[in-house]
Amino acid sequence: MTAVGSGRSGAAVVAEVLDARREQLAQQWADLPLFRTVYTSGRDAAVTAAHRLVDTLADVAHGERVEDTTVPALDRIRPHLAQTINARTRAGCSSPQFTAEVAELKTPLMAIVAQELTDEDRYSGLLAAAALMGTLRLVVMEILLNQGDDIIDRQRQQLLEVSTPIIKLWDRVIAVPLIGTLDSARTQVVMETLLDAIVDQHAAVAILDITGVPLVDTVVAQYLMKTAMAVRLMGAECVISGIRPQIAQTIVQLGIDLGDIKTRATLADALAWALEQAGARIASKE
Repeated sequence: MTAVGSGRSGAAVVAEVLDARREQLAQQWADLPLFRTVYTSGRDAAVTAAHRLVDTLADVAHGERVEDTTVPALDRIRPHLAQTINARTRAGCSSPQFTAEVAELKTPLMAIVAQELTDEDRYSGLLAAAALMGTLRLVVMEILLNQGDDIIDRQRQQLLEVSTPIIKLWDRVIAVPLIGTLDSARTQVVMETLLDAIVDQHAAVAILDITGVPLVDTVVAQYLMKTAMAVRLMGAECVISGIRPQIAQTIVQLGIDLGDIKTRATLADALAWALEQAGARIASKE
């Protein structure tokens, strides 16, 4: 039992216990699911990872900021925790299950602290150890939330890209069929995807088909105009198709000026115009 002088803070006595029992705690942690299920190549790797976490928590305790998730010492362990979370997520581990595995680390630590400290310092040491493990759980939850936001952003970006296909209709003629509501994020994806396609396919005409867009208001019209202007800056012509009677009336009523942007009622009409621009001749079977 470590005789720790009275008058010291609970964080200080916990830091001393972590320094003194570093190996013992790391060995016990290495056998828990948090480390055992990730470091399957060998126990030594799990022990090394556990050592790293013990050392980090000891530094936090030495700084006597056991309830502060922003201490610089924790920044060293965040990337490793993120990697562990990724590994467990790929294995099918849910966020509640992972936080439960982190919570399991508390039991060996509390047992060692209770064993090592004198009666005089045991209570304050246990409180500080509990606070330290609570801080670790908060850090883990922050990482989980941030990774969740990143996943949502990536999925949203993928959905936007999937919902913006580029179709090659003819040699140097491409089309973008737009379906659903247009907003700034989706318009940006449309513009970037379309401009890249113009370069890759050496397109001379790009058709924006809005047949599947339910509503065209001032904002949507501005998005379309910006996209058409960007296409022109790339040296290609742009035509907007799918101008149904209702949309035409709305544009007139709102006083929207599409400038000299070419429009056609249907995608077929736009393609016919594009082929004329390309010098192709269209002949009927009759």
